[in-house]
Amino acid sequence: MFGSFSSYRRQWFADGAAARREILAGIVVALALIPEAIGFSIIAGVDPRVGLYASVAIAIVIAFTGGRTGMISAATAAVAVLVIPLVREHGVEYLFAATILMGLIQIVAGLLRLDLLMQFVSRSVITGFVNALAILIFMAQLPQLTNVGWETYAMVAAGLAIIYLLPRLTKAVPSPLVAILILSAISIGLGLPVNTVGDMGKLPEGLPSLAIPNVPISWETLRIILPYSATMAAVGLLESLLTAQIVDDMTDTDSDKRRECAGQGSANIVAAFFGGMGGCAMIGQSVINVTSGGRGRLSTFTAGAFLLFLLAVLGPFVGQVPMPALVAVMIMVSIGTFSWNSIPNLRRHPPTSSVVMLTTVIVVVATHDLSLGVLAGVLLSGVFFAGKVRRMFAVERIIAPGGKATYRVTGQIFFASVDRFTRAFQAEDEAINVLIDVSAAHFWDISAVGALDKIIARLRREGRSVEVVGYNRASADIVDRFALHDKTGVEIGFAPH
Repeated sequence: MFGSFSSYRRQWFADGAAARREILAGIVVALALIPEAIGFSIIAGVDPRVGLYASVAIAIVIAFTGGRTGMISAATAAVAVLVIPLVREHGVEYLFAATILMGLIQIVAGLLRLDLLMQFVSRSVITGFVNALAILIFMAQLPQLTNVGWETYAMVAAGLAIIYLLPRLTKAVPSPLVAILILSAISIGLGLPVNTVGDMGKLPEGLPSLAIPNVPISWETLRIILPYSATMAAVGLLESLLTAQIVDDMTDTDSDKRRECAGQGSANIVAAFFGGMGGCAMIGQSVINVTSGGRGRLSTFTAGAFLLFLLAVLGPFVGQVPMPALVAVMIMVSIGTFSWNSIPNLRRHPPTSSVVMLTTVIVVVATHDLSLGVLAGVLLSGVFFAGKVRRMFAVERIIAPGGKATYRVTGQIFFASVDRFTRAFQAEDEAINVLIDVSAAHFWDISAVGALDKIIARLRREGRSVEVVGYNRASADIVDRFALHDKTGVEIGFAPH
């Protein structure tokens, strides 16, 4: 599960140039995490410290336990919106308890290999997920761009110019970090009337302390927190595994999704014991990290450690960082995250794929719920796939002299195609002997076996003899196990292949 020690060591310690890139990338991510964590705390109805401490703990722990290097995990809106009723009705201590249980559920999910469910998420759903996140990231910046002075727009434009033009001169330092530093110096030096990080909420002072949630250990407590914990765990794993897949594609590398499940769980447990809320992978910050040169565990660790340093030591200075600088960075993330090829692909790809992608985007953007959008996309993909396979089915009837009819069945026989399979044998003919050749077909489920039962029973009631030939091994096994008809007079033969 954890791979070889030498491989793990390489994920941490690279050459000097790579290590420098990792550290600088982590610093950029740490600065970008602050307003997000404060905003998510406000959404959940808790003190800003809860989101900030969660981001510190999750980022540091996941650097050691995660299965996707270079990916950033912290407090997220996807989890924050789920706990609003829990905090409102029972208080923040129950949130900490629910987060611990959330982590335990995620560890169990890793042991049960629930990460394999990602195999059922199609490329169209992933593309829709990415595009929806890009839109949500951009929409989240709009409050900072409304009812503000021209100085804000000028700083955002200057920030974007630095971010996109500096790499043409040098890539020694991540351009988002340069943009934040330059714009901060200008804003502080000139005293510009722009929103700052401190305006988002009061930054914590000092280090987080270890504490056990102050809740009764009882079945009543479990009854309260379990529904929230299960939902938080599912949403957190879904967003983390999808983000891991996106980072896989960006870096052209693979990752250990099973380990990522368990790693997310352990990170959330530690976060709760240090007064933090639950979290998961963040695609925006992950994109910042990867595009800034972060590929290994060092960048993720640096993000968490430097965020802690900022909060504990440089809090007053961090509070003066202008929001337009961070807005420029997040707009860059939004532009870089969106799959621009998906727009022309709407005409080139099959219509069903385009519908799945657009449905995922629309549901996520309309509900701000990533899990609902992905669920809608997966269900729609399943419906379209079943319909496609259903159409790839045919039955050919050949009447031979002497009163013998041969039915050649081609394609997949399962719940979506059994009606066509059954109707194909409704033809009126005077054949006494019926041969059903299934050498080019496959029986997938008990619905298919039940349809075969029905066909054979009807033909026998009409006084006809029935012979079935050509089962492949898998089809023969399922027919032998679940068929209800008397197989006397029915030949169970295997296809030549």
